[in-house]
Amino acid sequence: MVEVNKISEFSVGELATRAGVATSALRFYESNGLISSTRTASGHRRYAAEMLRRVSFIQVAQRIGLSLADIRAALDSLPASRTPTRKDWAQLAKRWQPDLTERIEILQRLRAQLGDCIGCGCLSLTTCALYNEQDAAATLGTGARYLLSDERPTKKPTD
Repeated sequence: MVEVNKISEFSVGELATRAGVATSALRFYESNGLISSTRTASGHRRYAAEMLRRVSFIQVAQRIGLSLADIRAALDSLPASRTPTRKDWAQLAKRWQPDLTERIEILQRLRAQLGDCIGCGCLSLTTCALYNEQDAAATLGTGARYLLSDERPTKKPTD
């Protein structure tokens, strides 16, 4: 049986290499309260092994478009007094499911509608999914309402 060395802590370079990020990213995450380190007597950073999981989590969360504030709030919900368990991570993931489902639906609508617009190329005012005559979408909220979620009015625009 091969014995696996259990690493209890990483230097900044070791953690960066293992996580596949730049050391500057680790310093950025730390300065924003997403991860933490201790310092050696000579002032070098040392990261607990559990920080590797947090860095991986941060990378995935950023990739799916979550803000640093959302990521920080999620990490702050994890226990500070111990290494988070699988159950802790599962509870965190469960809270994000509705938001992720909404993001997926938005992306699917965007893919379907934007493809028509790009494929057409003419931006016809009678068929364009982006056309917003006299800013009618403003009553529905901010942003690209017709692409995000809201139905366009059935009335055809006048030229």
